[in-house]
Amino acid sequence: MSKQITMTIDGVAVSVPDDYTIMQAADSAGIHIPRLCYHSKLSQFGACRICVVDVEGMKNYAPACSTQVKDGMILQTHSAGIRKARKVLIELLLNNHPRDCQVCGKSGECTLQEMAESFGVKSDEFSFEGERKTFETDRSSVAVRRDSEKCILCGKCVRVCSEIQGANVLTFSHRGFRANVVPAYNLGLGESVCTNCGQCINVCPTGALLEHDNTEEVWHAIHDPNKVVMVQIAPAVRVAIGEGFGNEPGKDMTYETVTALRMLGFDIVFDTQFSADLTIIEEGHEFIRRLTQKGKLPMITSCSPGWIKFCETFHPEFLENISTCKSPQQMMGAVIKTYYADKSGIYPAKIYSVSIMPCTAKKFEAARPEMNSSGYQDVDAVLTTRELIKMIKEAGIDFNRLKKSEFDHPLGESSGAAPIFGATGGVMEAALRTVYEVVTGKELAQIDFTDVRGLEGIREAVIPVNEIEVRVAVTYGLANVHKLLTEIEQGKRQYHFIEIMTCPGGCIGGGGQPYPAGEAEALDTSVYEKRAQGLYGIDERKVIRKSHLNPDITKIYQEFLKEPLGKVSHKLLHTHYHARHPKGVPARIKDTVNLFKAK
Repeated sequence: MSKQITMTIDGVAVSVPDDYTIMQAADSAGIHIPRLCYHSKLSQFGACRICVVDVEGMKNYAPACSTQVKDGMILQTHSAGIRKARKVLIELLLNNHPRDCQVCGKSGECTLQEMAESFGVKSDEFSFEGERKTFETDRSSVAVRRDSEKCILCGKCVRVCSEIQGANVLTFSHRGFRANVVPAYNLGLGESVCTNCGQCINVCPTGALLEHDNTEEVWHAIHDPNKVVMVQIAPAVRVAIGEGFGNEPGKDMTYETVTALRMLGFDIVFDTQFSADLTIIEEGHEFIRRLTQKGKLPMITSCSPGWIKFCETFHPEFLENISTCKSPQQMMGAVIKTYYADKSGIYPAKIYSVSIMPCTAKKFEAARPEMNSSGYQDVDAVLTTRELIKMIKEAGIDFNRLKKSEFDHPLGESSGAAPIFGATGGVMEAALRTVYEVVTGKELAQIDFTDVRGLEGIREAVIPVNEIEVRVAVTYGLANVHKLLTEIEQGKRQYHFIEIMTCPGGCIGGGGQPYPAGEAEALDTSVYEKRAQGLYGIDERKVIRKSHLNPDITKIYQEFLKEPLGKVSHKLLHTHYHARHPKGVPARIKDTVNLFKAK
């Protein structure tokens, strides 16, 4: 039980709990202490020493992130000695850092760059010129690029991968100039057990970790007169893209984004929310079939590609539980190159299909060999929200002054169930709206399933559907997923239906979303809450709020798919997954996987 103590920071009396660190105490008093390795949602690390403060009575400067407060403590956060020490530390980091800030993918959003400017560090004044570390850039992954020369060994990527995602992909290796953060056995990320979630990118303070940039190939397709370039926009993108142009998180910029995409040169603009509705029809009927015909339960959602790879690698015993439905991104890609190609008279080979996603793992998903049931690759290129922001800025488009414009049809109409796909619990809620009415034949009295909403790591609910008490669970963050699946295996939990999202908060917290602005940091739940409220607001403003009532969904079944889970649907909209160990993973990775599962 903590008690209040009083201390003095920069001459200001501050009352805080006695279990606080100096960093927490300063933050609570509105005093910002510079930090690089510190993150409020991750364990204390104390590596960078940028946060040192001058505590009265202490012989050495104290790291604010890991020094606990004491009653009567008096300290200075920006004395002359502290300022000099920080400047020296920044110079040491910069001396061992590439000098390519102008062309770095993190330029303008790099914490180290900001600190150098803030402390007035200039390259022509460096006092520590000498040998610098050199590493090859790791481009083995289709989702994440790793440039170890820009790594400052802050350890944030190691901790977020271990503590939030539970995948333990990265660790420290070697010492001195060879010190590095690497996957097991120094493999490339593309060869490792990495799930491609991109949370390491979100917390990296420099450009050491970035998404694999696909903007140039998309520009090339746009400028190719022989290509018809079509694009789809995921739900979570529309409530985050505005942040790249100075807007608050959660602001709905759906139709301004449509305008921007047309101005960039995309020929056709569709909405992934249409295929989210389509996913609910297929997934809902699959669940009903499993529930009523003694199929494999619990059924687990399949729209999060990071979770799918995690399951293939760490929990292949649950592969049969995963819905066979493709994700909305991949369903849209398949429908574009079949149904829409036929209706519009465009030869599928001429179509270049692009998706705008909040997620880096979607790049990996689009490249999977299973995703070509139409005879063509479902989705040709995936851009993150950040990449789209970059393209809009490059084109000189004043995003905040754009007029609104509508999606193209017939793949641009959606129900209110579709936008909430972007928030944790949203897929479950959307599915329940349809499953309940299809099974009971009755209209829902209360359409909002608030029990599955929120940012708790694991949430449960029981939904009466006729005589069956349907037990459902919702979780996000792969560390939570591992806990949930382990307890299911042990018989401690029992469910009929589970929604799993890889990233914190769901797609709204994806690895491709804009970096937080101002004093906000990655994993900031207040940012997730605002983005989620933006999506729920879109849902509430919709006239139609259930997937099975979307008239364009009805039309595609009448004209093309015929019936849910039918022959055409099965071929185009469903897929399969496979275990990545022991056969699909190098033998030396087996030990890493087994060690993880033994924890």
